[in-house]
Amino acid sequence: MKHPITLATLSTLTRRAALPLLAALALAGCTGVGSPGTPPPDKADIHVMTSGGFTAAYNDLRPGFERSSGRSVKTAYGASMGNADDSIPSRLARNEPADVVILARPALDALVAQGKVLPGSQVDLVRSAIGFAVRKGAPRPDISTVAALKRTLLAAPSIAYSASASGTYYETELLKTLGIEDQVKPKSKRILSERVGTVVARGDAALGLQQVSELLPVAGIDYIGPLPAEVQRVTVFSAGVATASKQPDAARQLIRYLNSPAAAPTIAKTGLEPLTAR
Repeated sequence: MKHPITLATLSTLTRRAALPLLAALALAGCTGVGSPGTPPPDKADIHVMTSGGFTAAYNDLRPGFERSSGRSVKTAYGASMGNADDSIPSRLARNEPADVVILARPALDALVAQGKVLPGSQVDLVRSAIGFAVRKGAPRPDISTVAALKRTLLAAPSIAYSASASGTYYETELLKTLGIEDQVKPKSKRILSERVGTVVARGDAALGLQQVSELLPVAGIDYIGPLPAEVQRVTVFSAGVATASKQPDAARQLIRYLNSPAAAPTIAKTGLEPLTAR
């Protein structure tokens, strides 16, 4: 004998069918999956290695990327080149975790050749000029012309320069070009694993040379200006995806963020010329 389907029966059946769905939703709520503001489990940390020239801009931009992407970014800092323990080449040689590397373009291309960075992943981010600084309150020497720069370097009792791109240019080319290598190089000190501006602020050097973007954030110094145009060396700082990256898609997402038009004003405030993607 068939039983008639009543409204009460339909209500009971509907409740029974809904139970598995309700249970699944409850489980999702307990684990946080799908809840607002909670990143999905595939959003692992991104590891970045950046050299000093881009550090100030990167530090200002990173929080915005973390908010928009829902990912945390872990950072290691080091020079673009050289064999200091904390230089980017040394860090990569020790297989420290890296998804994105940001450094001088020639050094980045060398890492591509060594198999440490994915070919074709390089993106130019900024152009960076070299400048000079003195201890805060000290007399500001004239470096406005090549002749004035030469006189200032000859008169300076001590000069600090970086172990990265700007310092390599200073010790291998600039002093030779000015014809004062023999007189000036003996009183010049190459600084490892520390900002040149910090050394000048302590009074350990009378004059400091480094990327402008690395001098501007340092307290206790006065930035006196860039090298004259005739002897200026502009360095392009670029980003690439590490070959060992465990998050290559996220790495590319971060690089696009740093190269976006929205990032340009922040970059420009740090003394760099943004090379924004068109």
